[in-house]
Amino acid sequence: MNSHPTRREALALAAAGLLTACRPDGRAAAASAGKEPLMNTSTAPIPVAFVGHGSPTLALDPVKGAELTAWAQRWPALRGVVVLSAHWEDAPVQIGATRTLPLIYDFYGFPKALYDVQYAAPGAPWLADRVAGLLQGQPVQRAPERGLDHGAWVPLKWFLPKADVPVLAVSLPSQDPQALFALGRKLAPLRSEGVLILGSGNVTHNLRQVSFRGDPPPPAWATEFDAWVSEVVQGGQMDALLQWQTQAPAARMNHPTVEHFTPLLVAAGAAWGDGGRPKVTWPVQGWEYGSLSRRGVQFG
Repeated sequence: MNSHPTRREALALAAAGLLTACRPDGRAAAASAGKEPLMNTSTAPIPVAFVGHGSPTLALDPVKGAELTAWAQRWPALRGVVVLSAHWEDAPVQIGATRTLPLIYDFYGFPKALYDVQYAAPGAPWLADRVAGLLQGQPVQRAPERGLDHGAWVPLKWFLPKADVPVLAVSLPSQDPQALFALGRKLAPLRSEGVLILGSGNVTHNLRQVSFRGDPPPPAWATEFDAWVSEVVQGGQMDALLQWQTQAPAARMNHPTVEHFTPLLVAAGAAWGDGGRPKVTWPVQGWEYGSLSRRGVQFG
């Protein structure tokens, strides 16, 4: 029997320690969907991002949320977002809804305010067709009833608070690093078409080891892993990154299950998809709940 709590169990345990008095401040109305936005006129590719989405209560935290908003304000205008969340693993590749659907509140035991959060981003049928075309040659399925889970809508609420940019969710079809990196490379042309590729997970993620009391310093096993990720990504050491489970210190301790790390591999693939070495920056850093890294990565 697995000694680690399930994600649902751990999130329920977290509820008591993660309450906040703040309510969501932006309930954007749905924008019109179905029409392809104008092409991005920027000459530079859109950056690729990986965000540490942490607890669902990030959606209610204006302090941490402001960091994401400030990060996104440095991006050029976007035609759309393709988001790959740690909370949607499905094979073969699944392409989510192309119309605005109710959010997926894939957690329980949290404040009612969290279940009241709305994020009615427009759908992107044109983007779904484009993704399917880029992935031609491998199995791809449509999931027209799949809305946005909290790994997608929680950070997007802060990144794009007006909910006026079309969003398309795409599943993580594998846990194999090479396959995920290759998926990112196939999606890379979207960057030159005004589309943000967003991976959403966490650099460290062991819910059995998090602390919901006080603000304890992160343990060595977490800081060493976080520093290793920073070093290999900054140095463009993609071979090492793809072998993270054997090369990174305390990899199993930081990720008893791997789904929160795998979106970073897709993002890295998309960033290196043109064969060049992108600039790497860390728009958000720090720790929460003891051992959960908040590190965000921007490529380009």
